[in-house]
Amino acid sequence: MANSPQAKKRAKQNDKRFAVNKARRSRIRTFLRKVEEAIASGDKEAATTALRAAQPEIMRGVTKGVYHKNTASRKVSRLASRVKALG
Repeated sequence: MANSPQAKKRAKQNDKRFAVNKARRSRIRTFLRKVEEAIASGDKEAATTALRAAQPEIMRGVTKGVYHKNTASRKVSRLASRVKALG
């Protein structure tokens, strides 16, 4: 339990940051799920559209500190290769 005023403030900041990051992660996962569903249905056009929408969201997660740069690049690369293989 936080006792000093500084520790109490840090605990509040951590809770706030956790909530923001959780929302960002959830939003990115939603975009990823849409791409996955389009790939599973076999619709290349829908998958391409979903991937184009997901890419900036994933990279925004990098700039906001939710994902590491290499992790995001790997996710985008693997999705792109799967979408490309549909045609």
